[in-house]
Amino acid sequence: MGGYVVFGALAQNSNEKEKSDLSVNLNPVVVTGTGTHQRLKNTPAPVEVITSSDLKKAGITDFQQAMTMMAPSLSFSTNSMGSYLIMNGLSNKYVLILVNGKKLIGDTSDNIDLSRIDMNRVKRIEILNGAASSLYGSDAMAGVINIITDEPKEILRVSSDTRYEEFGQFSQSVNVDINRGKFGSYTSYKHDQSDGWQLNSLAYKSATTLETQGTLNRAFNGFHSNVVNQKFTFAPSDKLSLYASGGYYWRLTDRPGTQDGIAGGTNYDLHYESYNVGIGGRYKFNNRSSVSLDLTNDNYNQKYKYIRDTKTNKTGDYTKTKNQKLNEADVKGIFRFTDNSTTVLGLNYRNESLDRPSANVDKSAYTTSAYGQHEIKLWDCLTAIGGLRYDYHETAKGRLSPKVTFMYSTGDFNIRGTYSGGFRAPGLYEMYYYQAGSSTLSVPNTDLKPETNNYFSLNLEYTTKNINLSVTGYLNYIDDMINAKNIKFSSIDANEAKAMKDKAKADFDLTDNELNALTTYKINRNLERGLVRGFNVNAAANLGAGFSLSGNYAYALAQGKDAEGAWAPTNRSVRHTGTMAGNYVYNLTDSRININLNARFQSKRQHPGHAYGDAPGYGVWNLNTKYTFDGSRHFVFEPGLGINNILNRVDNRPSGVNYSHLSPGRTIYVSLAMRLK
Repeated sequence: MGGYVVFGALAQNSNEKEKSDLSVNLNPVVVTGTGTHQRLKNTPAPVEVITSSDLKKAGITDFQQAMTMMAPSLSFSTNSMGSYLIMNGLSNKYVLILVNGKKLIGDTSDNIDLSRIDMNRVKRIEILNGAASSLYGSDAMAGVINIITDEPKEILRVSSDTRYEEFGQFSQSVNVDINRGKFGSYTSYKHDQSDGWQLNSLAYKSATTLETQGTLNRAFNGFHSNVVNQKFTFAPSDKLSLYASGGYYWRLTDRPGTQDGIAGGTNYDLHYESYNVGIGGRYKFNNRSSVSLDLTNDNYNQKYKYIRDTKTNKTGDYTKTKNQKLNEADVKGIFRFTDNSTTVLGLNYRNESLDRPSANVDKSAYTTSAYGQHEIKLWDCLTAIGGLRYDYHETAKGRLSPKVTFMYSTGDFNIRGTYSGGFRAPGLYEMYYYQAGSSTLSVPNTDLKPETNNYFSLNLEYTTKNINLSVTGYLNYIDDMINAKNIKFSSIDANEAKAMKDKAKADFDLTDNELNALTTYKINRNLERGLVRGFNVNAAANLGAGFSLSGNYAYALAQGKDAEGAWAPTNRSVRHTGTMAGNYVYNLTDSRININLNARFQSKRQHPGHAYGDAPGYGVWNLNTKYTFDGSRHFVFEPGLGINNILNRVDNRPSGVNYSHLSPGRTIYVSLAMRLK
């Protein structure tokens, strides 16, 4: 959790960047921890950083793979529909994902849709662990992931990245960036596709019985996706800068159609589409103070595209299944009233809506917020931060979120301590979801209380020119955790059960057979308490002669206490995770060779009470090699060759279990990056 970079490189011109690529950069500029730009070593709030250089050296073009291989505090619960993000033992609903400080919305079956993130445009990824509600409001109880995109300063910069891997995995990215005086234009396009794969043709029908005819289910479904982003900037003076941005995202799955006698087929593919627009600007009163305004609109849609005729739809028909919208306005001022202090003041308005016809949900909720933070350097060795945010949420009402941080520095050592409070308003999905499944009736609960937490951490960091070592311990107390519980109809009053079923029959037009098949109902409720205890160890070193090494370990004991007083591990939590990476660069006259070996290890992923048990632990090693040729007058060429999952670790148990990971096994990929000089 301390300020560390695996293999960082931040420089503006290509010559400086090539030099910095050879060593560990332990002091890039970061913004997420305090809301102001600071050098990583000097920020009182510890932040983990993954740079574009790290990603390129490891041959990573996917956000989930980047977090898996480089951030042990994060893990993913995998399935063919998407990836369920876990951060320090808490699920994705407690993690706020930002792109340039703007909230990313859109989920697929409760999984954040990470395909919207164009990794080829990423400058760095900043990870802030722990409650961050004082700056960021609701949904930041576990932490914040802020993806910062690149805006090159060259007059013209054109680049292309192509990659092909087995199982039809193909990606193509193109960036075109122009800077002419006061104007800037930044354009990016990325296409991704995959054929998908099966890990096992067998499937569990129950916890002990296999389907006799096997299954069509894939561990990973094929897909096609396209992402386009455009940003324009205009700086009419040294004091004023303006921008307008927009993006479009399209994704279509390729799922197996139904076949008689074989389980697992479907009548429709899933179609995802989103667009976003934003405008804003910043006015600098002087070199020390400024005020900014950002207005954002984000829309995310999910539809079924039918690939088989059904009773109600024909092949090729589309039906809407979900629409999510976000409208946000943020005004933030940064003021340096004295030489040794910085004050951040802000106002925020956010309105989110969810329309899901099949679940009888069409609701919205707004939040208005005011926040302030003051950072002061008390002495040369001691810096402190105090922050407070007030949020008024339409359903959760008023909430205060405080934060206190200090950093004591002596020589090459930093000691950081943090207390922060957070809150999370019940989600629209959690409060209003109402749907009849094959055997379970999901019922709404509008009486849910907001979740709150108190987070404490202590960080010790040692940093020199060539070595960084950081150790952080933390406690995260969560009150009124919201959790879904399945309850048998047979265990409640018969009249109450009959009333619930009669209402469901009328609302969903159920047949008598469908009604009789409902044996349980699921309801979200507040648990008494949750607790996460853990520590993180991060290390990075530049060994000289072109060699760099890093190793990171995270331990998280995440538990929840229900209304009956029983403690149990939180669902999908992982206790032990670790990452390792080694990099070697060899320079020639007009070229260089980069070799990167990286690994991920984790213990079992816990699924308490699940019929198929926990997901086993695993370890995966990847190798990436890249050759950079700079001898051409106009172009730089970077062909690459890599191997993912070198040891061929595959979880190929029958479909239906909690898989440890979805890798199809050892795969080979080739890549080619080109950029205009």
